Parts: sequence; structure tokens; C-alpha cells
Amino acid sequence: MKHLSKQTSQTSEEQARLASAQSQQNAGREFNSVEEALREDIQQTVVPPAVEHRLSKSIAGLPKPGRPWWKRLMG
Repeated sequence: MKHLSKQTSQTSEEQARLASAQSQQNAGREFNSVEEALREDIQQTVVPPAVEHRLSKSIAGLPKPGRPWWKRLMG
């Protein structure tokens, strides 16, 4: 009986430790600006290869932008 309660207490201690570690990982970070939050998100997000390929293909079909007005004016 005593041996069983020891295992149960160890298991509950391990669960508490895991829960604590997970809550620390999920703890939110504060960002000074939206741009900073987006930069952080971009670094952590992996774009699937299929999406990357489709996006590249889609962008390739767009016309190139014309010269800016100030370059046309200044020569």
C-alpha cells in the first residue's frame, strides 16, 4: 500500500512539473508594436512547400510595376 502511494505521489509531482513547464512555454510575450509581433511570428512559422510553390507561381504572373513618378520626372 505504501509503495503504491509513493508511485502516485511521484506521478502527480511529475505531472505538476510538466504542467509548470508547459505554462511557462505558453506564457505570452509582450511586444512594443504589431510589426514586432509579426516579425516574431514569421520567424516561427514554416510555410508548407506546396503553398510556397503556388505563391511563387502566382507572383510570377503579375506585371512588373512601372517606373515611379519621381524617376520619370527626374530622369
